[in-house]
Amino acid sequence: MSFNIGLSGLYAANKQLDVTGNNIANVATAGFKSSRAEFEDVYSATRLGSGSKVIGNGVRLANVSQQFTQGDINNTGNVLDMGINGSGFFTMSNNGSVSYTRAGTFKVDNAGYITNTDYTSRLQGYGVDANGKIINGVLTDLKIDTSNLAPKSTSLVTSSINLNSTALKIDDTVAAGKFDPSKLETYTKSFSTPIYDTQGNSHVMDQYVVKTGENTWKVYTLVDGRNPDAAGSDPTKVDPVASTLTFDSSGNLTQVSTPSTLPPPNPNPIISSDLKLTGWKPGTVVNGTFTPNGASANPAGITISMAKTTQYNADTARSIPTQDGYATGQITNLTIDGTGTLFANFSNNQSKAIGQVALASFTNEQGLQAIGGTSWKETFASGIPGYDAPETGTLGSIASNSLEESNVNLTNELVDLIKGQSNYQANAKTISTQSTIMQTIIQMT
Repeated sequence: MSFNIGLSGLYAANKQLDVTGNNIANVATAGFKSSRAEFEDVYSATRLGSGSKVIGNGVRLANVSQQFTQGDINNTGNVLDMGINGSGFFTMSNNGSVSYTRAGTFKVDNAGYITNTDYTSRLQGYGVDANGKIINGVLTDLKIDTSNLAPKSTSLVTSSINLNSTALKIDDTVAAGKFDPSKLETYTKSFSTPIYDTQGNSHVMDQYVVKTGENTWKVYTLVDGRNPDAAGSDPTKVDPVASTLTFDSSGNLTQVSTPSTLPPPNPNPIISSDLKLTGWKPGTVVNGTFTPNGASANPAGITISMAKTTQYNADTARSIPTQDGYATGQITNLTIDGTGTLFANFSNNQSKAIGQVALASFTNEQGLQAIGGTSWKETFASGIPGYDAPETGTLGSIASNSLEESNVNLTNELVDLIKGQSNYQANAKTISTQSTIMQTIIQMT
């Protein structure tokens, strides 16, 4: 029996205990992947081979491999905590030095960049263009943009309206031009919708519907209580232009006819399923005098969709309208969806994509080199990384407000600790036995 065999066993058992101890020490480390000590036997051999009756020379450590199995995803309540549910790695850059991690404990530095816990490396992902569209393919440092969201002027208003087919017809003299928004008897019902100018100022658009015949209605549109087609002063001195809605016998809208506001020789009415405001100039009327507010309406005008208007035997009512304008918005919070897209949410109830996390994948994860800090570097054995958005192909999804815990199974590690201790004691016993044999031989001489 060779002392070297026992010594190799002691060395191997010691390494096994080291690996197990490291796993146990990192049981609470987010994104940590447990390791496994892998051994192989040792045989002596000559140039002609090892023969058939060769006794082994012990054991050696072949590899310490990490086990990239999924860890539990637990909620933390911190929006920048991100766990990967599935395969893939976060990509971090420290002045061009790239590393990879599963630990999603991210912070924001004083410049707004998303970094690791010690603020040394920045999270990599895809940026956005001016319209909030993700720019795929080019990795960049992800940054949280805290600037205000610029206002957007209203260009489209949509809703579903039903006009009661049994409503009383308004007197012809009223319908012919005596409409007065201050007199309830001159219209059937009114609807109000907020709209916005180019500076984000809110205005009220009122629509007054007047039943004029069995299957015809007129619609008068006012903005801030005045005729939007009149640039002028006192709104009571300029009659608003009324559009005519025509329905078929089934109560379906057939057309919307709006008299042209253009001077001759183009007096033909505009036939469409929509209304169009093109002459509105934002401002206020005080004591009969109109004062512009310095903003303007949407350059293309405001389209008021009437296509979903019906005339059925039901109450005259309108669904909740939608319009695409909004005021200036200040960022209130951040949300991250499963694809890793970062959305800034604003005080005007709008949201905007400001970036997307990119995940890296490798042909051979076992070939990655651990560099500490729950991070890895690529090697020749791992292959080059492939980058893409989460939930693309085999890549996992991002769980925001959550972290992936260590995949260490504490019960298994404690059992391995007992086994490692027994292995160490057994190998120590072989050395002790060899020493006893040597002493016996010495005493014989």
